[in-house]
Amino acid sequence: MQIKLLWPGRAKLPGVADLQGHYLKRIGDLMPVRLVETPTAKGLPEKASEKIMEIEAAGLEKQIKDDYIVTLFDRGREMSSMELARFFEGRAATGTRSVAFLVGGFLGLAPRLLERADLRLALSRMTYSHELCRLVLMEQIYRAVSLMKGRSYAK
Repeated sequence: MQIKLLWPGRAKLPGVADLQGHYLKRIGDLMPVRLVETPTAKGLPEKASEKIMEIEAAGLEKQIKDDYIVTLFDRGREMSSMELARFFEGRAATGTRSVAFLVGGFLGLAPRLLERADLRLALSRMTYSHELCRLVLMEQIYRAVSLMKGRSYAK
């Protein structure tokens, strides 16, 4: 099974890209993983939110094939790290070839992507920046895959 991480744009905060690379390597040591940073909507005012979300959704949709789609959504299902590990075990047992995690940009994900999701996942009920969400997601995927592979992981 492969894990795909899909989101619009590259990290802009100092150090975030380094941490993404760190977790990408650690996950990749345990399971195939691919990070895809799709284009962002440029040159549009923030008040053009529907147009921005449409452009970003189109870029994400081009990367989705027959994946099991997990979207990050603040009102989605919350899981413990162990539950996420069991989720991966279940997907692997059913023959899922690829699990695609979709993270929105600063405005979130377009409603049609949320509707298309096989699972809506909440990292927390708190609001985080989209860049921090990406890091938390990657750390939790690494933790879950480590647990799934029988490795201990510090709490």
